[in-house]
Amino acid sequence: MPSMEEIVVQPPQSVTWQVHLDRAMWIGGVRGLMLQALHPLAMRGVWQNSNFQEDPFGRLRRTADFVGRVTFGSPEDADEIGRRVRGIHRQLRIQSEGHTYRVDDPELLLWVHCAEVSSYLEVARRGGLGITERQADRYLHEQRKSATYVGLHLEDVPGSLAEMDAYFKQVRPSLQVTPEAAETVRFLLWPRLPQELRLLSPGKPAYFPFGALCYYTLPDWARRMYGVLPEVPKATVTAALKAFRLTMNSLPEPVHDRAFMPSTRDMLARSRQRLGAAGYDVSKGLKGLTDPRRWPGGDRRTPHHRSAA
Repeated sequence: MPSMEEIVVQPPQSVTWQVHLDRAMWIGGVRGLMLQALHPLAMRGVWQNSNFQEDPFGRLRRTADFVGRVTFGSPEDADEIGRRVRGIHRQLRIQSEGHTYRVDDPELLLWVHCAEVSSYLEVARRGGLGITERQADRYLHEQRKSATYVGLHLEDVPGSLAEMDAYFKQVRPSLQVTPEAAETVRFLLWPRLPQELRLLSPGKPAYFPFGALCYYTLPDWARRMYGVLPEVPKATVTAALKAFRLTMNSLPEPVHDRAFMPSTRDMLARSRQRLGAAGYDVSKGLKGLTDPRRWPGGDRRTPHHRSAA
């Protein structure tokens, strides 16, 4: 029987598994984009090298595909997407104030990574995912491995809450709301729908509460910089986030997974097959494996207890 390292990149026993299967990730993903936009050079790189303005959902789904493959995919899945992402980044350049910069500059890659994973963790915890400070540290430590797939070195990536806080304190003086950043956050609050989704335009106003919730989960200092929406009580934001998370987590996995690209859904299906062959009970899907009783041997400790042990 293959070892767990040969089945999935991050096993069901990891804290990453708990965080990345939580449906609050959709809020965390958009929050991460809003946070990333505050880095002038990173934002300019997105503006110059992507079709983000035409297809914001495409970028979110591609990010979800990357996160899924370096979490639930096989090592081959992760290596393949890592090579693909690094190859694309190697070819791209950013023009800014008469200078040319590489998209795969380690400083930019690190900013994107930290904005993303800190958003996933913060939103899931605030939404009610019960993990301790120690487990949060463990999540960030596990995510250092994910960062290597885009070309970062393990030792250069924050691996604890304290290290992540120190990183943000260090980088904050260089952040600013450029015209591109301001346009991006407004766009994420009220996006243009891609051509294939234009039939949904009458329901577009229903999107605004989602975008606003993403915005209100930003750090206080980031919201002060943007100043796009009036402040609301933190308790109201937390209650709305918990309600969103509860609703999304109640969706059956096949229904929820329709939001992903077909290639992502295929990868997740292969993961379920490999885990089932290894003795995991996948009758409730991957999300069901957050319950350790569905692991081989039926360990009855909670997943959070085990991951902290």
